[in-house]
Amino acid sequence: MPTPSHRPLLLALDQGTTSSRAMLFDRTGAPVSIAQREFAQSFPHPGWVEHDANEIWASQRATIAEVLAKARVSIADVHAVGITNQRETTVVWDRASGLPIAPAIVWQDRRTAERCAQLRAAGHEPMIRKQTGLVLDPYFSATKIAWLLDNVPGARSRADRGELAFGTIDTWLAWQLSGGALHVTDSSNASRTQLFDLQTGTWSDSLLEVFDVPRSMLPVIAPSSGHIGSIELEGRRLPLAGIAGDQQAALFGQACFSPGMAKNTYGTGCFLLMNTGEHPQPSTQGLLTTAAWTLDTPSGLQRRFALEGSVFVAGALVQWLRDGLGLFQSASDIEALAASVPDTAGVHLVPAFTGLGAPWWDADARGAMLGLTRGATRGHIARAALEAIAFQSADLLAAVQRDSPKPLSELRVDGGASANNLLMQFQADLLGVPVVRPKVLETTALGAASLAGIGSGFFESADEVAQHWRVDRIFEPTMSRDEASSRMQGWHEAVKRVRSQPA
Repeated sequence: MPTPSHRPLLLALDQGTTSSRAMLFDRTGAPVSIAQREFAQSFPHPGWVEHDANEIWASQRATIAEVLAKARVSIADVHAVGITNQRETTVVWDRASGLPIAPAIVWQDRRTAERCAQLRAAGHEPMIRKQTGLVLDPYFSATKIAWLLDNVPGARSRADRGELAFGTIDTWLAWQLSGGALHVTDSSNASRTQLFDLQTGTWSDSLLEVFDVPRSMLPVIAPSSGHIGSIELEGRRLPLAGIAGDQQAALFGQACFSPGMAKNTYGTGCFLLMNTGEHPQPSTQGLLTTAAWTLDTPSGLQRRFALEGSVFVAGALVQWLRDGLGLFQSASDIEALAASVPDTAGVHLVPAFTGLGAPWWDADARGAMLGLTRGATRGHIARAALEAIAFQSADLLAAVQRDSPKPLSELRVDGGASANNLLMQFQADLLGVPVVRPKVLETTALGAASLAGIGSGFFESADEVAQHWRVDRIFEPTMSRDEASSRMQGWHEAVKRVRSQPA
């Protein structure tokens, strides 16, 4: 066991859709070490996506030991811990045994589409939208909870007796890290359940009634940054001082602290968030209004909100080309393959594998490859895939701009695919604003660490966090606006072809 280095560090637990990671950051916000473990994805039926919650915990626990060993530090060097997580993914477990009653239902899962349609037909959507800022969609946790209660034998009666607990992945990890002492979440994750009232910052009785979810299952809503509770790692008690859903954590990690600042994260999905300030901003464009974070400050709780657009399939499209079609061996190979051709030769790839997210919200749309000719090659398909990611993100930004009174001056980017220069340049060309890539691409983990740092007194304020943010590269737009408009029009024609509903 290494001896304490007396170098204070922050530990971020970054639990994602396909892997669990742990990262250590120093006082300047620089990454010290990273460890990552993939875990199994399960697709038991068309449209279903499941995870083993116990495997998630085991993989996350393994990364903690690994990241300390890689950095050659002791747990005694860790000042505080922050958690960030895949959102909406739903775990229900037995309070006494701590065991899940069924596999976790992942955010991508569409099994509750019919239930959402029933609630919509019953006239509940306007009330749900007003209270939560969310559209009525299988994406969110509420219908997933109800599905588990209604389909796992005996689950609903057990829930009614107070024997079952619900949590998104942050809650599941906090429960495990505390030996069952903490049943908590934060506002950013709570706002993705479709059971949270954005105005009051509390669980909503009317929503619980509509979705038929017992209040006894729900966690306590704690600040995103502050004294959340005590956990145990490697035999040592540590403060859990930060929690945020992955996209809100990335917004924080990108230092988007002022209204109008926006970031796009290119991960399994693609997520664009814009800070809208102290009040929820309703969307007229099919976007989501969401809690960004809540800071526990000396002057009281500081609540911030965001507008969000979600692309369900981004990096997952690259994985499909690699694993499903065998077009290349490593995900990083796609840039060279796409760059081997000057354009897509008219090929469009619409990756609606699990429906279309904002601004379309078409749960029944399915993916398609369009414009194929005999001359189409692997390179054209690879380039069409990268462009599809940028096209979807451009749709989101256009919608955000129609909702927001503040014009966007730049887009900050992060996530694995933001390292792809071809993709980032095409994104800047479509948007007509600079795309700014920071030195630290792991901004989700950085956000969790920064929240924990502020919450534990490691950092004095968000201003100190902002001072540590550094630019790696700025991609300036080079495409004419007429050409960009023409390219977007071609994309929209392709989207029309895959939609299940009239445009």
